[in-house]
Amino acid sequence: MASWTTFLCLALTLLFYTQSSLGMITCEDLDKNSCAFAVSSSGYRCVLEMKLKRSGYVELFCRTSDIEAEKVKNYVENDECIKACGLDRNTVGISSDSLLDSRFTQKLCSPDCYNTCSNIVDLYFNLAAGEGAFLPKLCEVQETSVRRGIAEIRSSGIEAAGPVSVSGRSVAWAPSTLIKEGLASEPAEPPC
Repeated sequence: MASWTTFLCLALTLLFYTQSSLGMITCEDLDKNSCAFAVSSSGYRCVLEMKLKRSGYVELFCRTSDIEAEKVKNYVENDECIKACGLDRNTVGISSDSLLDSRFTQKLCSPDCYNTCSNIVDLYFNLAAGEGAFLPKLCEVQETSVRRGIAEIRSSGIEAAGPVSVSGRSVAWAPSTLIKEGLASEPAEPPC
């Protein structure tokens, strides 16, 4: 009986050391600079959390979330994807709120992120789905609105007119649509 217990303890110890030597990722073992957007060897996403100490100091620590990654295991996101997708290593928690920020969505939907950073795209695909949205459609709308915005600027007649020299005086012209709508009556004088 004693030899069986010894054997079991030895086997568990060997298993533990083998996992750590093979590079198995445990979220609780990651530091704050590699935690956000990592996936443990068990397939659960790592999340950076805050703990307020009695001294008033905020401590960041990594823990395993309840969110399971679908296609990725044992992975720490690389700096290139963090940058390409407009993310920050110090992101605390996991939230879909960033999908409301058009600048973030533009970065997430960019080819540099969307086509090469499958871990991040998978995370935000699932976060969007949780909010009743479909990420590819969200990216399509984002791309359309960017193109539409550029087209509106080009076709609106509200070009940024540069200063014009008239008989030695520098004058900045008000856009024609502002004059038509009565918001400006004549070219504006430059500040002295």
